[in-house]
Amino acid sequence: MHILVLNAGSSSIKFELFINKTPGDFKSITSGLADRLYLAESKIKIKIGERKVEFVKEMLDHSTALENVIRILVEQEKVIENTEQIKVVGHRIVHGGEKYASSVVIDDEVIAEIENCVQFAPLHNPANLKGIYASKKAFSSAIQVGVFDTAFHQTLPPHAYIYGIPYSYYKKYGVRRYGFHGTSHDFVSKAYAEMIGKPVSELNVITCHLGNGASVAAIKNGKSIDTSMGFTPLEGLMMGTRSGDLDPALVLWLVEKNNNDIDAVNRILNKESGFLGVTEETNDCKPIEDNYDKAEKCKLAMDIFSYRVKKYIGSYMAALGRVDCIIFTGGIGENSEMIREMSTDNMESFGVKLDTEKNIGRFKKSAIISTPDSNIQIAVIPTNEQLSIAQECAKLT
Repeated sequence: MHILVLNAGSSSIKFELFINKTPGDFKSITSGLADRLYLAESKIKIKIGERKVEFVKEMLDHSTALENVIRILVEQEKVIENTEQIKVVGHRIVHGGEKYASSVVIDDEVIAEIENCVQFAPLHNPANLKGIYASKKAFSSAIQVGVFDTAFHQTLPPHAYIYGIPYSYYKKYGVRRYGFHGTSHDFVSKAYAEMIGKPVSELNVITCHLGNGASVAAIKNGKSIDTSMGFTPLEGLMMGTRSGDLDPALVLWLVEKNNNDIDAVNRILNKESGFLGVTEETNDCKPIEDNYDKAEKCKLAMDIFSYRVKKYIGSYMAALGRVDCIIFTGGIGENSEMIREMSTDNMESFGVKLDTEKNIGRFKKSAIISTPDSNIQIAVIPTNEQLSIAQECAKLT
């Protein structure tokens, strides 16, 4: 069975095509990105095996982009014979609200609920919907499946997801902690369980998904009990362009200082803060890390980020009581030995001991990077959200 996984952004579509022959057997046959949509110089980049190809196409919407991808896969590269071969399309959906604690087959009711959750994720859900509409048009006979970032965190207890504001806002408007990156947190926690040969239901882990967007989760016996992102993906760690945690009164102050322009403040907190705001140059962790000893603001940005990761690790150690492993994943988590070291430094009294030799380098495969006598293991586990979505599709169909 061919399963196509789509991750639609506001001006892009990331895709990966899997073949699922038997339960648990998934083979990726091609992946790629249709980027810079709505611009004349739009591009499609496709990887087929070890070969990479690039096409420049004018794509003025998501539907046209998907049509071009199909044309390339069928006619030019002959990866598949026709669109009928694709039996299931899995969609990454950022926000599913309280209604969806697992993946679902998409119908009109599901689409309506995703539309309702636009109020909670205005930067993401509209793009996800565009991907669904384009896919329904391109693959009319395929089953459409929605996999929600928020679903994994629906096991949070009320004391972890209710904010200290009037309870009526939760009951009337659904104001609560939702959490995100659930597909990734779930995937790496299960991957760790498989790596050490134990059921995930017997393990307590702290998962650190660190990238341009970043979050930490406390997972007890395979269930999320707390996570750093909240009502929106803005809360929690400082990120590439997002502020993360700050005093709520500061938002009111920023609104006043920006002439009550809510849109301007929203842009500041979501697009102009984080690594970009502190360095005033870039949101990319790699050049910031490279200039740690050369530029004061780069050092400050790395110190802030790693300090906040460490604070969340510490608080989740307290919440879990017993911790088996701290897992690093995501673009930064998998590639930055400096962040991994800074985030676990000076935690020996808590039973956390990093092996500095094992920590060296970028990780494309899972590895334990703690010392043999560390009471709590430290692991780097590359995440694979596309594979996780494909697995969810196979379960449902």
